[in-house]
Order: sequence, then C-alpha cells, then structure tokens
Amino acid sequence: MASITQPSSASWDYAPAPESFRPEIAAEHGLFIGGAFVKPKSGKFMKVINPATEETLTRVAEAGKADVAAAVEAATKAQRKWARLPGKERAKYLFRIARRLQERAREFAVLETLNNGKPIKESRDADVPESAKHFFHHAGWCDKLRYAMPGGGEAKPVGVCGQIIPWNFPLMMAAWKIAPALACGNTCVLKPAETTPLTALRLAEIFQEVDLPPGVVNILTGGPDTGKLVAGHAGFNKIAFTGSTEVGKAIVKACAGRSVRLTMELGGKGAHIVFADAAIDQAVEGAIQGIFFNQGQVCCAGSRLLVEESIADVFRAKLLQRMQQLRVGDPMDKNTDVGAINSAQQRDQINRYVQIARTEGAEVLERCSGTIPAKGFWCKPTALAGVQPSHTVAREEIFGPVVALMTFRTVDEAIARANDSAYGLSAGVWTEKSAKMFEVARRLRAGVVWCNGFNLFDAASPFGGVKESGFGREGGRHGLLEYMAH
Repeated sequence: MASITQPSSASWDYAPAPESFRPEIAAEHGLFIGGAFVKPKSGKFMKVINPATEETLTRVAEAGKADVAAAVEAATKAQRKWARLPGKERAKYLFRIARRLQERAREFAVLETLNNGKPIKESRDADVPESAKHFFHHAGWCDKLRYAMPGGGEAKPVGVCGQIIPWNFPLMMAAWKIAPALACGNTCVLKPAETTPLTALRLAEIFQEVDLPPGVVNILTGGPDTGKLVAGHAGFNKIAFTGSTEVGKAIVKACAGRSVRLTMELGGKGAHIVFADAAIDQAVEGAIQGIFFNQGQVCCAGSRLLVEESIADVFRAKLLQRMQQLRVGDPMDKNTDVGAINSAQQRDQINRYVQIARTEGAEVLERCSGTIPAKGFWCKPTALAGVQPSHTVAREEIFGPVVALMTFRTVDEAIARANDSAYGLSAGVWTEKSAKMFEVARRLRAGVVWCNGFNLFDAASPFGGVKESGFGREGGRHGLLEYMAH
C-alpha cells in the first residue's frame, strides 16, 4: 500500500472560504418614520464604513430635533390602535417578522458582517438566529400576557418606547428591544448606533413587507446628538438603553424628574472562574469563547480569568496554544475566528489599555494565526499575565479581545476577587462539583452566572446586570414586565 505524505504543520493552512453573496446597499438611506422611509428634516447625512476595509458602504440620515418629534408623533398616533389589537393578531405580525428574518438570513448575516466587522460565521450562526428567536418567542406571549403579570393582573402596555442600542450586536439588540415592546402593545422609536445602522434599516424593510401598521416601529439613525434628543424627549413613556455605563448614567440624569420607565443594560467586567477540579480542556474552550467572541466587544465578556493556582501554569499553556490557532482576518471568510474592531476609536482604546497593562507590570502575550490585513481596524487576541486586582485592566472595561489572567487559592478568595468590581453583569464558573457550583453562583454579585459554559443565551431567559452594569432585564418573563404598566 502506498504511503500518504502528510504536509508539515508549518506549511499547512486553511484554504480561503470567502462568502460570495453581497446584498445590494443603496447609496443613501433615509429615516423610517410612520411606516415609510423619509428624508431627514435636518438635511444631514453621515458616512457608514466597513471596519475591515475602511471603504464607505453608504450614507445614512442624521436625525435632528424635528425628526425625533415626527417619529414620536407617529408612534403616539399608532400606539392606542396597536394596543387594542387582540394579542393573537399582534402575534401574527411578530411571527411574520421572524419568518422573514429566517428567509432573508443570509442577506442579514452578510450585511451585519460588512457593517460591524464580526466574522460571518458569528453573524450567520448566532446573531441572525437569535434575532429571529426573540420575535418567535415573543409572538407566543402576545395572547398570554396575563400569565406574565404578578398575580395574573391585567396586562397594560407602557406606551411609547424610546430605544437606544449599541454597535456590537446591531440586529440582535434591535430584536431584543423591539420584540417584547410590540408583544405588550407598545410602539417604538429605535435609535441604532451611528457606526452600525444598516441591519436595523433592513429590518424596517421587513416591517413593510409584513404590513406592520405605520408608526408601530420607527427608526432614527444618527450620532450621539440624535441619541441625546431621543433620551431627552418628553413624549416617551419608557427609555431602554444598552451601551456604556458612562452614557447610561447621562441618560438617567436626563430622565430625572420625568415620569418615564428606564431599563439600563450597561458595561461589564465579567469574572470567569476556573477551579482545579474543572474539565480543563473544556474550560479553556469556554474561556476562548468568553473573551474572543465578537472580538471581545461584548458587555458580558469574561474579561477577568481567575484560575486556581494549582492548575494556573497548565491552564495558561493550553490557553496560549488555543489562542495561537485563532485566525484573525477577513470577516467575510468562513474560517475567520476574530474579525475587525468596529472603529478606529475603539481599536485605539484597546491598544491604550494594553499599553497601560505593560506600564503596570503585566506580561502581554499576543497570539493568533493568519495574516492581518493592511487596511481596517485590527487587534490581536491578547492575554495579560501577572495582573493584580488593583491594575487598571482588572477594573476598567476594555471592550476588546484582551483577557486579564489572575489566580486564587480558595473558594472564598475566588468569590472575593470576582465581586471586587464596580460592575456586575456576568460571571462564569467551571467545576465538576455541583455543590461548589451552586454555592459560588449564589454568592457572586452578577446578573447572569453561567456554569460550565459561557455566553449561553435564550429568549426565555432574562439577561441584565447589577451595580454599575445597570438595572432591568431583557428576555423571558422578566423582560416582558419591563414593557408592561404595573
């Protein structure tokens, strides 16, 4: 039998697997108000770019004061009629939206990757399916809202909702906000992030396709000034915000003294705890998923990796070996693991934190595979070893593919270090001992604790934070209650 010659590991590489489909993108996009795309009264437009190539994708409108007022007026006019619609009829609209998202899944996945910079396999396998899932899930709640209310009381909508979403999960955050609001009989004015408005605008096309009544959802693109106008408008009964803690605090101040409901899903500095009795290889994979998913641009990222001292050396070696296999590059290549950072500003912030870590005495360990493109905004997956709890990178949110490695000796020390943070959005625990798992999870001050896994989401499960990570919940019954008057 002839022998088979295996290629050397030094010469072997993945064959390129580029996504060939390209959706049509109009040269200019207006605002979506009252069920139609309209030109901005402000007359202003801004560029939207592809962060992986720095090429201009399109121009979108920048909503001004008169545009916000028009959107609020359209939502107010539509709200009473939408709320009076029987729940099973509202459910039909949400179900149609979910089905159209599934039918146009490839288009949305590619558009999300082009605009955001995340790998196409994440857009395809996570963002779009999760978005459809939330519309499906909340379609099922529309005629059962009395079961969500405490004591089975009457379910009444809050009214007109202003919703401001970030750039890290543009489509998914839109679904998280819009689906429960509509299910409960509310109407919405959604303001997407200035760098990533395209999938929200494409979602508006689906609203037209399914004949969603005019004004039920309105979409205002623009920069920070537009966001301030939305947060400050007196016509909203509720403001829901996902983004940085700094901006969240400003919105809370702007809403002070007004009769307006608030939901704040803010920053995080998640602790990812690995005990010596954990399945180490699986925990390494969980750590990779916890920090490098979406280039680490995740508010609930496991950015503080706490490893029990007795396995720290072994775990570090395995983690670095696994990082070496991560492919950084073209987000449209299906083999890519880590795509582009969303903007030059965000890339510079990540680099600044890495430099601070060096200055404070941490060891900077960069690992990746593949050739990083010359154009675009990129950061290599990075582990910071020798980090102390007092270091800046252990206390402030970096929001990039950078993990701080720390050690502990006892369960109490692990919990104390995990809770030693102004944030409280997420945490992860890896152990083979069920009793230890539940004890640690109970004592962690975090809104979400994952056990032997990380970044596990479901539309039926509530998500949100404590401390400076915000208040209120999204998803599940608890998320519904945020959009009902009680």
